[in-house]
Amino acid sequence: MIILGPPLIILVIGLFCWLVFMLAASALPVFVGMTIAMLGFHTGAGLLGGVAIGLVAGGLTFGVARLALALAPWAWVQLLIILLYVAPATVAGYSVTYGIALMAVPSPIWQTIFAVVGAIAVSITAFIRFTGMAAPDLPGNGSVH
Repeated sequence: MIILGPPLIILVIGLFCWLVFMLAASALPVFVGMTIAMLGFHTGAGLLGGVAIGLVAGGLTFGVARLALALAPWAWVQLLIILLYVAPATVAGYSVTYGIALMAVPSPIWQTIFAVVGAIAVSITAFIRFTGMAAPDLPGNGSVH
């Protein structure tokens, strides 16, 4: 049993980091969903109702991004929409990485360096994810018809 402990701990830490990284890359829909879920719970919808309306709100936020990207007539409008969703992901990536670095790194300078690297990584991931949702064949996107 002692042999299984360290690999399982590494696996769980890796799974936790992956989950946090994925949630940070979709920070705006997760934030909206969690806020609406807490609001629903505190206004009397109960736990199940709060979770249900939180999931709907988060899904709608994600759906609005997809719809806005699909209907944006110009590439610069799509870029603004993407940046609207990437900015909270950058802040979330910095915060998550800084929190992890606080537990693992004693030097404040290196904590900040790791946090900035984490913010950049989450920003790039979120940017790539949302750029992939942009419809490439719309007029004004640089495509030839």
